[in-house]
Amino acid sequence: MKQLFLTFFVIIISALLISGCSNTGNISNPQNTNPDNQSSTWFIPGDFPTIGDAMNSSTVHNGDIIKLGTGNFTGVLLTKSLKFEGNGNTVINAGPAHSSGYSQGFRLGAGSDGSSFNHMTFTTDLSIMNGAAVNNVKVSHCEFLNSLQAISNWCGSGWIIEHNTITDLKCANGGGIGILVADLSGGTVQGNQILHNTITGVLHVDAENEGGGYSGTGIVIYADFRYGRFGTAAIKNNNVTHNTISLTSEHPELVDVVAFELTDTREEPPLPYVLNNNTIMFNDFRGTVNQIAISPAGLDNPVNNITRNLGENRGHGLHPGDFKP
Repeated sequence: MKQLFLTFFVIIISALLISGCSNTGNISNPQNTNPDNQSSTWFIPGDFPTIGDAMNSSTVHNGDIIKLGTGNFTGVLLTKSLKFEGNGNTVINAGPAHSSGYSQGFRLGAGSDGSSFNHMTFTTDLSIMNGAAVNNVKVSHCEFLNSLQAISNWCGSGWIIEHNTITDLKCANGGGIGILVADLSGGTVQGNQILHNTITGVLHVDAENEGGGYSGTGIVIYADFRYGRFGTAAIKNNNVTHNTISLTSEHPELVDVVAFELTDTREEPPLPYVLNNNTIMFNDFRGTVNQIAISPAGLDNPVNNITRNLGENRGHGLHPGDFKP
């Protein structure tokens, strides 16, 4: 992989309350507020016309199951721990606006720890966004189409992201990311499992309006210390295994793409490294020219276990231009 040593680039799209993304890394389930401590199953449509109506209902409690039917649905700012089950023909095509103006599918707010999403298709820009250091979320068997950022886990621990399909990405002076696990709050992010996902297709770049100077990425683990942010106390013990990533950029001279990235944004981070004991193993990166980007190089083995992948072409690469929560 060619080595690129350009300054990193990020778009600041809104003021961020760091306290809203604070996380000690404790992985615990929220209290189920159902009076009889038993989960209920609700149907949309049927019991409720919209996801928002279900989420806002006093009869829907933490731990309840929401079954979604066929068709288009609008996601929500989620403040309860709910388990969303699509039927394979469920499409989330709208949701709460991000501060950038782009659409979100589900924005995970305080109280949504332990939520899950399966068997649905997302066509939104920022499809699943961790906005409050939410833990123990599961995203499985979902499809994401032409995402700006498909799954953005800011400051969360204990997520399971498995058996999802991400087809095509896009960038807009930032974004172009399939799966992101990151911290900027000075907390601890640990125990996330990214398994058996397939990320393929083209990174779409609007050449006329794109500033460039950053890279898109299939999967990235990221400690953000830029612009006075608190970065992380530790991003550790996260597993990225058995994923297939095959991506190309339609304008690599502006925004290239890398299969996997592991980054501490500081040029010379002090020892010991805060990104440590993460396992990146048994992935297939061969369909992407730029396969593994590690910055700084000291994050490579043995600090993190990066081995036995198909396609281990390493380089420094460019930092991503991510969208914050």
